[in-house]
Amino acid sequence: MRKGYQYIKRTIDILFSAIALILLLPIFIVVAIAIKIDSEGPIIYKSKRIGKNCKPFYTYKFRSMKTNRKELDGTLTHEQMVTRVGKFIRKTSIDELPQLVNILKGDMSFIGPRPWIPEYYEWFTEEQKRRSNVLPGISGLAQVKGRNGINIFKKIEYDLEYVDNMSLWLDIKLVFETIVQVFKKTNAEISEQGIKEEIEDLKRQESLTKAI
Repeated sequence: MRKGYQYIKRTIDILFSAIALILLLPIFIVVAIAIKIDSEGPIIYKSKRIGKNCKPFYTYKFRSMKTNRKELDGTLTHEQMVTRVGKFIRKTSIDELPQLVNILKGDMSFIGPRPWIPEYYEWFTEEQKRRSNVLPGISGLAQVKGRNGINIFKKIEYDLEYVDNMSLWLDIKLVFETIVQVFKKTNAEISEQGIKEEIEDLKRQESLTKAI
């Protein structure tokens, strides 16, 4: 079922991402203007991530952080680096909307394991790398099961569960559960320190797995 569904899933992704981009164009314009007025820097933030079959690509997001020299010199805390507009678009997940372009291009899907930075994959086991057997998604099973409130190993466990059980009905269920999570606004973000800690956990995973 999963192999055949991948073709259906891609067709759905193209159709709905194209429709969404057209319908949400006014929001894109308003957010873009607000970002430019609020702070200096580009409207779109690009970040290198790992996609299907471990191939790298760039995700697109509305920029939510300051890019002035004070930030670059490290004189601001992470919280202070977030712009006024950035705080709003992060809380409402509007900053994720440009990833519709990633979906249309074929880099991502609506539902799938979240695309992570390359540093994670340097420490994955072969089994953990299976999370890249499908297109990464804007949301996925790990996101609705706890987002950043669960540890890195539980996230990967949920991602692999999705890979093994991907289906139309599961995707539909996860879409609705994602909407609920957006309104809850819990564990939505992970800090740079949190990312570093997850990578350190992956480096130590052999001893950690034995301890668990």
